[in-house]
Amino acid sequence: MEKRFMAIWFRHLTTDWLTLQQPDLKDVPFVFVAPERNRIVITAANPVAEAQGVYRGMAAADAKAITTDLQILDHIPGKEEKLLRQLGLWCIRYTPVVVIDMPNGLILDISGCAHLWGGERGYLKEIVHKLRTSGYDARAAIADTIGTAWAVARYGKTTPIIPAGEQAQALLNLPPMALRLDPVVLEKLQKLGFTTVRSFMQIPRTVLRRRFGEGLLLRLAQVLGLEEEILMPLVPPAPYTERLPCLEPVSTKKAIEIAIQKLLETLCLRLQNEGKGIRKAILKCYRIDGKIVQAGISTNRGSHSVSHLFKLFELQISKIEPALGIELFLLEAPKVEDIDPIQEKLWAGKPGLQDATLAELLDKLAGKVGANAIHRYLPAEHNWPERSVKQAASLMETPDTKWRTDRSRPVRMLRRPERIEVMALLPDYPPKVFTYKGRRHVVEKADGPERIEREWWRDQGEHRDYYAVEDADGQRYWLFRSGHYDAEPQWYLHGFFA
Repeated sequence: MEKRFMAIWFRHLTTDWLTLQQPDLKDVPFVFVAPERNRIVITAANPVAEAQGVYRGMAAADAKAITTDLQILDHIPGKEEKLLRQLGLWCIRYTPVVVIDMPNGLILDISGCAHLWGGERGYLKEIVHKLRTSGYDARAAIADTIGTAWAVARYGKTTPIIPAGEQAQALLNLPPMALRLDPVVLEKLQKLGFTTVRSFMQIPRTVLRRRFGEGLLLRLAQVLGLEEEILMPLVPPAPYTERLPCLEPVSTKKAIEIAIQKLLETLCLRLQNEGKGIRKAILKCYRIDGKIVQAGISTNRGSHSVSHLFKLFELQISKIEPALGIELFLLEAPKVEDIDPIQEKLWAGKPGLQDATLAELLDKLAGKVGANAIHRYLPAEHNWPERSVKQAASLMETPDTKWRTDRSRPVRMLRRPERIEVMALLPDYPPKVFTYKGRRHVVEKADGPERIEREWWRDQGEHRDYYAVEDADGQRYWLFRSGHYDAEPQWYLHGFFA
């Protein structure tokens, strides 16, 4: 199969984005600026500002002199890459291989894809039309090589579709900057009067190498297809993915349920044959307005039960906003694990953490309150109380040590001990009164001290003397004194008993 590439150029990427966020700016000249070599330089200008003579790279002071009503905004670092990533993810519906081309473009490997849209012309028209309808000023071109598509998208003035094998002819009348050359090389070419690619393309390679270095030869070889460019896809195809395109956009709850059911049936059948189960799945819905809405589920143990997974997604359907309609459903399972169906049957009906029904119950709860609200903790081999527990990764994880039961511990422990003010009858006595968050507590009972030494091999510092105290209201707290009582110690509250 012959390789074909599409280059997309977003002429006003960041300013188009801001105009979409703030429609009031549509007819207002504005620019983004950033400091550069002790100057404030324009990094992007919207079409209104460009029409008045403002351009990228101009000093902001000069631009302000040209147009007095110019609005100047601070450049947002990393915004271009974030926007290109979002646009690239949207383009995955047209091809599985999309590459970010900083600072304002995308490269699509469209080999074998265009016929689904009636050919390359229909394919290009479809993508550009939808991008422009979404509010982005986009230009695109198709060619055998990335370099030629890139050049024609930005500098071409005739057809945006270059027939196979005709990239050299398409480049002849384009300026040297269409070859993506370094500024130093471009400056040399300009000084020598090379204003088009035609003017130096036929010069012997040895002469070009001696005058302009290997960079020019490499770019020429790439645009002509003599040297291959390595692509780094934006999102590698997920190992477990199912696609469901719609003949007509769908927007009803019932249609979304049918789509999820079909995707799960296909994906779970494959997983069952491979002895695997889903731990995490993401449903992506591509809307006709160009936006992607998605819903995700996670399980406590691998599952390829269509009914169980469908019930989890059913809890998320209300969060999916179809707007004018969804034209493509994509179900990904980025996290799977090996499971034994026979062993699952042996577990059924047995109590404990290995009970499959418990895992399904937790999945349902996670779908309602969120997976981050459910935690399981295991003991850890540490002296320091805040290090003596760790969060379990799954229901099946087993502890490395046993819970300590010889000492009472609070039901709720603070992540970090909090300072308190205390009054004690004697320096080495437990507190008689302590103040926590502005509230004064009178201690009626106290038990302790329990000394816990610091783990000196991890960090340096004082030991702690812990007391379990009860105030006049019957509330019980876990307090400690840091260091010896005769060295101006600090007191802290670390936990609450039931």
